[in-house]
Order: sequence, then structure tokens, then C-alpha cells
Amino acid sequence: MRGTIMDYPLTLPGILEHAGRLFGPHEIVSRRPDKSIHRYTYADFYRRARLLAEALTKAGIEPGDRVATLMWNHYAHLEIYFAAPCIGAVIHTLNLRLHPDDIAYIVNHAEDRYLIVDDVLLPLYEQFRDQVDIERVVVVRLDGGDLAEGYEDYEAFLETATGDFDYPAIDEYDACGMCYTSGTTGRPKGVAYSHRAVVVHTLAVAAPDVFDISMKETLLPVVPMFHANAWGLAYVAVMTGAKIVFPGPHLDAENLLGLLADEQVTMTAGVPTVWLALLQALQKEPDRWDLVPGMRLLVGGAACPESLIREFDDLGYTVLHAWGMTEMTPVGTSGIPTPAFADLDEDTQYEIRAKQGRPLPFVDMRVINDDGEAPWDGETMGELQVRGPWIADSYHNPEEPPTSWTNDGWFHTGDVVTIDADGYVKITDRTKDLIKSGGEWISSVDLENALMGHPDVREAAVIAVAHEKWQERPLACVVIEDGKETTAEQLQEFIAERFVKWWVPDAIEFVEEIPHTSTGKFLKTALRERFKDYKLES
Repeated sequence: MRGTIMDYPLTLPGILEHAGRLFGPHEIVSRRPDKSIHRYTYADFYRRARLLAEALTKAGIEPGDRVATLMWNHYAHLEIYFAAPCIGAVIHTLNLRLHPDDIAYIVNHAEDRYLIVDDVLLPLYEQFRDQVDIERVVVVRLDGGDLAEGYEDYEAFLETATGDFDYPAIDEYDACGMCYTSGTTGRPKGVAYSHRAVVVHTLAVAAPDVFDISMKETLLPVVPMFHANAWGLAYVAVMTGAKIVFPGPHLDAENLLGLLADEQVTMTAGVPTVWLALLQALQKEPDRWDLVPGMRLLVGGAACPESLIREFDDLGYTVLHAWGMTEMTPVGTSGIPTPAFADLDEDTQYEIRAKQGRPLPFVDMRVINDDGEAPWDGETMGELQVRGPWIADSYHNPEEPPTSWTNDGWFHTGDVVTIDADGYVKITDRTKDLIKSGGEWISSVDLENALMGHPDVREAAVIAVAHEKWQERPLACVVIEDGKETTAEQLQEFIAERFVKWWVPDAIEFVEEIPHTSTGKFLKTALRERFKDYKLES
């Protein structure tokens, strides 16, 4: 039976108006490049976002046009997060950690019209400026220096607006945002997010059994706003009225800990490498920072070692695991424990917390291997496939025929997982990173997390190297903590009790550093290239 509910669009103007009406006094804090603090309220944010929306309209931006950003996490970036979508345009966040040639490719492929850029990132823009056709460049002057010819001042751009602005009609299936994958296995691919996808994702992520975010939180997203919607946290914060603390470009442990303490942050989010650095700083000077007891650290982007979760617990802070992808707007799972969790023994609790969590509402998951769909038994591995209302069904203007979707509409994540009877997903590897030894699969992720549980190990990445008898064998690349010493034999003995003998790496190479992708994951392609001629003993 139809016609019983209003046809009300799920679009971002609804979230912005809700915040403007109800959360005016709530605070938004940003750290500038010079480390000074910028403070203003939701009322200021609401007014300026609407001014920017009007200014973009007057400047000729039309529905569907792409407005690119090259920016750190701060108040002006949040204004653009809402202003561009609220006139039917598309905010396209550029990953400033990519190579300039890759950024130029992305700008051209997306057909970006305007660029809004931090003044401190102009040197990066100028490295690819001649490769792109940007009509206008608007600069947020965080450092307050003079602008060269051809650049417009952000504040002056806002002053072109009168404050007399009405939202245009927007279809909830229209694109509101765009982000490109990091391109570790080929050219970056564009993912366009619809208003409906972002709004439904925002509602789900805020829920008590997902991230449990309300107006009572003080939220600091370390995860960049230029990648995968900052895990949706900027939209969730505005919808709920949470106090927002932006770190700007200062993502080192000392600056983050200072900001977490000064603003009494209750929840923060980032990749494991960020939390590893914070953990080391806290262990070195445990009484230096007055952090909120029980502060929650949301971790994603890569599997978090169980040892990291345990050590933060010892300090009084809680790590919450989640998982998602650029193609998923991006969150797909959350690790908030179930009621039955309290009845489990401690080791089992930590084993579960180190998993990637359970599917969000409306996210369908299945595990597929050579035998078909695998059971949710916590043991049978296969590729994770997903579908749902905020999961992409194509890439933006694909250059090749799409192969990332099944004929019946499921997205190939490329992650090899198990799912247990309670729905907890455990990523055992990426399909391209699994090690096949003598016809049997070995999980590089499980080996890495076990090695990083050793007190002398800072980081560990495991790759496959050729073997004349077994086809492939695991090689571990290990970074040792400063001032520590250990041997390959000691590390092999350390993890041997956790795995069958044939899983233990045949060799361990000690390296000064492990390369990372722009989003903090291990760049195993670089390690495979470095050790492509590595010879193991027969």
C-alpha cells in the first residue's frame, strides 16, 4: 500500500538545517598549521556553509559540477563538505598524499571545475598545476600569507554572498561527494556517493551498536577528510551535534596527545600506525597528558594487532575495531561487543575484539570460495562480497569494463575473511596477499599481528617469496623498536606456538622501515619488488 508517508528526500541540506537550528552553541575546534587554535560554533559553521553555497552558485557552479578540495582536516573543509552538496554540486576530496601525477590524473578524470586549497598545500598544487584545467582556485589562508596572481582568497569569496540563499531541489540519488581509491593496483578509481547513501550511512554509523555517537561526544577524526569521507565521521558529528576537534596537518603523537588532552576528547579515529605512535609516547611518559578516562579509539584501514588493544586497555583507553572501503561510503562493520561478551574468558574477548566486527544494518555479506558460499563458522575462508544502500554499484567513468561486481549485484571486496556464527568478520588477508604454500593458504595478516605482539617489534609485514618445492613461502620483514635487540630465531619461536609449523616464516629480514600507502596500510608491492629475487633454502 503506497501513499502513507511523505516523499521527503534524504539529502544533506536536512542535516545542515537540523544542526543550524539545534546545535548553535556547540563548538568546532581546529588546529592551524602554526599550531594556534581556531574556535567557532555550529552557528558560525551553519552561516558560513550557506554563504559558501551561495557564493559557489553565483560563481557558476551548477548541479553535478565537481568542486575539488586539497585540504587538511579543519573548519573550512567542513564548510565545503556541506556547501557544495547543498547546491547539487559534488565535493571531490583529493588525497594530498598521492604523487602529484596521480592527483593530476584524478582531477582530469573527475573533470573538476573549481579547487579549494589550503595555502600550505599550494606548493603541492603547483607541482601538477600545468597538468590540469582548473577554472578557479580559491585559497584558505591558514597561514595568512600573500597570494600570488591567479589565486582567490576564501574569505573574500565568501563575501560575494549576501546571505539570501534557498536550497535548489535535489534528488536523493544525485551524487554529493566523490573519492578515488588509492590506486595501489592500477589507476585510481572514482567512487561517487549519493545523498541518500551518505544520509542513510550517517544514520546507521551514529547508532548505539555501531559507533554510538551523540551530542555528548567530543570527536577528533585523525582519519583524513580527503579519504573515504573521513569514515563518515564529519557528517555524523554534524548530525548529532558532537563537539568536533580537527588536528589540521599535525598528526604526530605529541601534537595529537596534546589536543586530545586540551579538548578532553572522548572519541578519536585513525589507522593502526597512528595509535602505535600514540601508545609508544604514552608508555614513555604516562603522566604527561591528562586524557579522558575510557577514551575510545576507533581503528580501521588495516587489521589492529591484539597486543595494541591489550596495551591500550592497560592504560585505561578502549580500542574499537571497524572495517570498510572507499566503495562502501565507507563503513561496513563495527566491533562493539554483544551482551554475551561479558561471559567470555579474557583471551576469547581479546580474540573477538581483534576481529573487524559485525555487519552494520542493511549491509549484506557473504563469503565465496571455490566451493560456493561458505558457512559462517569462523573457520572457512573465502572472499568477502557485500551489497547494501550505501555501497557503490559502479565506478565513475571506468576506463575498463568493470570486474568488481558479480552478475547478481554483489561487490568483490578483495578481502579474504572468515565470519563466525555471531557475525564477527575476521579479515585473514587480501586476495593478492595470501600465500599459497604447497596448495594450502597462509594468512599474512595473522602472521603480522602475531609478530607485532612481540615487545621488541614495532612493525611487521609478511609477503610471499618463491620456493622451488612449496611454490611460495612466507618472508617476514620486521622493524625493531629503537634500542631493542632480537633475532630471527627468537621471533620464529615466539610465534611458533600460535601456528602450525608450516605457517611460520622460513626467514625474517630486519628492515629500517616498512613502506606505507597514502592511507597507512603496508605497501606490500614495494616489499615484493625489493625481495623479488630472494632465495630461500630448500
